[in-house]
Amino acid sequence: MFDGCRSEPEQWLVRVFVVVPLLALIAAVPLAWGWGLSWVDVGLAVGFYLVSGLGVTVGFHRYFTHGAFRTGRPLRVALAVAGSLALQGSVLTWVADHRRHHAYADQEGDPHSPWRFGTSRRALAHGFLYAHTGWLFDRDATNAARFAPDLLADRDIARVHAWFLPLAVSSLALPTLLGGLLTMSWWGAATALFWAGLVRVGLLHHVTWSINSICHMMGDRPFTTRDHSGNVWPLALLSFGESWHNLHHADPTSARHGVLRGQIDATARVIRVFEQLGWVHHVRWPTADRLHRITER
Repeated sequence: MFDGCRSEPEQWLVRVFVVVPLLALIAAVPLAWGWGLSWVDVGLAVGFYLVSGLGVTVGFHRYFTHGAFRTGRPLRVALAVAGSLALQGSVLTWVADHRRHHAYADQEGDPHSPWRFGTSRRALAHGFLYAHTGWLFDRDATNAARFAPDLLADRDIARVHAWFLPLAVSSLALPTLLGGLLTMSWWGAATALFWAGLVRVGLLHHVTWSINSICHMMGDRPFTTRDHSGNVWPLALLSFGESWHNLHHADPTSARHGVLRGQIDATARVIRVFEQLGWVHHVRWPTADRLHRITER
């Protein structure tokens, strides 16, 4: 299950990638109140949030982890790069961790179940914090050879994995450069780094981690699963449909998670557009028969 431990430098990188964007997110509200936020910052933040966030949901999650569709080499590499810009780990580590999560969902072996410490209020409070961020600081590394051998065997994906640190740096450097060029000022570069870099990463981090924590502790459960996954609608927009989590655990390879009326799933919409453009094929769309078989009765 495990592949040794992270080295001390790797542990420090995890701490930096988790803590610094969080501090920026905490500082964002008072800073936005009086200064330091322009329409350039807003545009860059939204743009990079869409690219990196959909890189995770379309790419890391529904494609690389679960094979919800097939695609050619250019889009395969592009999705791996886009997901890396979210600073949630490399494509290999992200996929290995998530496949392990599904293999042991809310049981011993799950890397981030909020139920790991018990069912009392104190245990669940501890479990929530662990599932949300605490598990990231564990030094045990998921065995990629066991959980992601297909990606290890792909030279292009292995290269994207090896280039994770430069890609992570570019995720902050690119909005900084664009902010400076668009405003022709060092101040514009600095505010773009803060809003479109650090705050954007921090927000995306905590939206993603909320799927691990909140969506395994509460929400509607209309579909049959062996775990505690639930649908939490307030997270649907910011998570691009990932918070329709109950369906996902009931039918992990489905390209659409929001299958019921009114359930907005932006990730599924993007996959549909890719399909219409001929960029993806063999998409695993939910069918009435599949939904009937997994509906709670």
